[in-house]
Amino acid sequence: MRQRYVISFIAVVVLAAAGLWLFGRPTSAPNAAVAPNGAGGPAIPVTVAAAKRQDLPIYLEGLGTVQAFQTVTIRPQVDGQLRQIAFKEGQEVHAGDVLAQIDPRSFQAALDQVTAKKAQDEALLANARNDLQRYSGLVEKNYIARQQLDTTRSQVNQLEAAVQGDAAQIANAQVTLGYATIRSPIDGRAGIRNVDAGNIVHANDATGIVVITQVHPISLLFTLPEEQLQRVFQAMSSGPLQVEAMSRDGKQRLDLGVLDLVDNQIDQTTGTARLKATMPNKKGLLWPGQYVNARLRVEFLPQALAVPYESIQRGPDGSFVYVVKDKTTAEMRPVDITAFSEGMAVIAQGVELGDLVVTAGQYRLQSGSKVEARLAAAAATAPAARPK
Repeated sequence: MRQRYVISFIAVVVLAAAGLWLFGRPTSAPNAAVAPNGAGGPAIPVTVAAAKRQDLPIYLEGLGTVQAFQTVTIRPQVDGQLRQIAFKEGQEVHAGDVLAQIDPRSFQAALDQVTAKKAQDEALLANARNDLQRYSGLVEKNYIARQQLDTTRSQVNQLEAAVQGDAAQIANAQVTLGYATIRSPIDGRAGIRNVDAGNIVHANDATGIVVITQVHPISLLFTLPEEQLQRVFQAMSSGPLQVEAMSRDGKQRLDLGVLDLVDNQIDQTTGTARLKATMPNKKGLLWPGQYVNARLRVEFLPQALAVPYESIQRGPDGSFVYVVKDKTTAEMRPVDITAFSEGMAVIAQGVELGDLVVTAGQYRLQSGSKVEARLAAAAATAPAARPK
């Protein structure tokens, strides 16, 4: 029994000694991957691009809405039965094309009636003029009373006025008959028709027969902050300004047009002004009611020193970039940026032509970090931007 207690005591002592040795030994050195890079850690892989000079247009951007250049609701101007629809929904129509036909028979009858009345009055006028001519010679010889001559002259005047009234009624009847044939007043695209052939239509119908929208060209309305208007006016003094309609994701240019005007007042609730541009829309990529991004070109910078937008970092003291020195060391440099365009930042100060700036991997860097630089493929192959 005593021997068993001795063995147990020795086992406890050994376990206690092993525990003290395990928990009391010093911890291993920090992993080299998390050691400060400037203190001898491995080089950080980064992607770089060279600062270069290129031609850059400067744009102001705003949210835009596409509107039809002209919109016309086709309504009947006379009452009657709609006998024919002469267009297809969605069809391109031209000014003067027949769109619909109202039963013209009653209008033709009215025209024939006033035409006959004019012929009757003209015959009476011709007879009265003959009487006036005969009476003019007889009154000098005292064969008839002068009162009869005056009465005949008055009849001639009355019949001349009647013939003029008949001519006006004929013109009115012709216009009314013309209204029975409904034609397109503009070039455009027909929408969904609101009434079918066989229905009775009225001149006061609110919905109309169809809506015609002109989409070639088409209008683009967009807004800009009021503080940018002076820059727009200054650019307009040098000539027409180009406006680009871009897709909502900014990846596709839908059309290129010209700025028409700046609205004559500023919206006080939003502090913005509306601008209107005309787009040719020859490819038909713009549609009334469509939302697009509008880009107004206000300036062109020839051979501006620029770096990729991805290289720009922002800190408490302003914008900066990491420049790779001797292809191995990163150096933080503050930069003065004057404009952004085409994915590039125009640099006024802080970077020289040919400097390699870090475009990817810079979030692990600090000034003096060792880097392994790799030239961006796009930067190596992309041509310099040219004037548009």
